[in-house]
Amino acid sequence: MVEFPVRVYYEDTDAGGVVYHSRYLNFMERARTEWLRAAGFDQSALKQQEQVLFVVHSMQLQFKKPARLDDQLRVVSQLLEMGRGSFSCQQQIMRDETILIEAQVKVACVDADSFKPTGIPARIKIALESS
Repeated sequence: MVEFPVRVYYEDTDAGGVVYHSRYLNFMERARTEWLRAAGFDQSALKQQEQVLFVVHSMQLQFKKPARLDDQLRVVSQLLEMGRGSFSCQQQIMRDETILIEAQVKVACVDADSFKPTGIPARIKIALESS
């Protein structure tokens, strides 16, 4: 399980003063990127050295409660399943101990040039499974 802090800025909110729904996807994307970074993998280096990219295959979201301007949130990411060429994770966006958003995200590994599915390199699998 990995946690990533997020502060809600004015640019994240809609006319009602709450976080616009698509901004939560940005928060989760940043958290997944930082999860990889914490495991020792920079996405630019993965593209150059391993010839792989990680792309969102599918996502299921449940919006439970709104976040508002200046809220200090945290995105909690946890691996659910590791496959040959993809992994699934659960992500929760929380304010204190309150779950605001829950998401199930499937991330696919693709070849950096062709964007065709490919296997996740073993060292990345090992690192994500142990984080």
